[in-house]
Amino acid sequence: MNETLKVLETRRSCRSFKPDMVKKEDLDAIVKAGTYAATGMGKQSPIIIAVTNKELRDALSDENRKIGGWNEEFDPFYGAPVVLIVLANKDVPTYIYDGSLVMGNLMNAAESLGVASIWIHRAKEEFDSEFGKDLLKKLGVEGNFEGIGHCALGYAAEPAKDAAPRKENYVYYVE
Repeated sequence: MNETLKVLETRRSCRSFKPDMVKKEDLDAIVKAGTYAATGMGKQSPIIIAVTNKELRDALSDENRKIGGWNEEFDPFYGAPVVLIVLANKDVPTYIYDGSLVMGNLMNAAESLGVASIWIHRAKEEFDSEFGKDLLKKLGVEGNFEGIGHCALGYAAEPAKDAAPRKENYVYYVE
């Protein structure tokens, strides 16, 4: 089977990560793949904030946990040492789709390099809050951005499960 198709069929969300940091060259390749996602009219509305700093990663986790309503022991990033935050410029009509494609590219690129991933939501709420606005300001990020998602990355602590069977009537062919 073609390697790209194999990656697309075998990638699974990881909910248990080892604490080991992702290799720099792999992280750079994953982020670069995100920048090559298709975007409406080629406007490249998304941005990626790559967080490897443990203090900031933990602050993001805490804020995300609060938004989700979980107890203090829960880590919504499942121990992943890297969080890639995808935001997109709301002034571009296709920004949500553009950011979603970036997320897909990040997760598939990670899988191709043996790095596990999971899409964590609540980025919209995070970056609509004072916490998120303050963070963007501290980072020098200016613009009309909305949080699309967090791509948590790391090495899986356990093997991925098999895919669930595909549902009936997933595809309709018109010939």
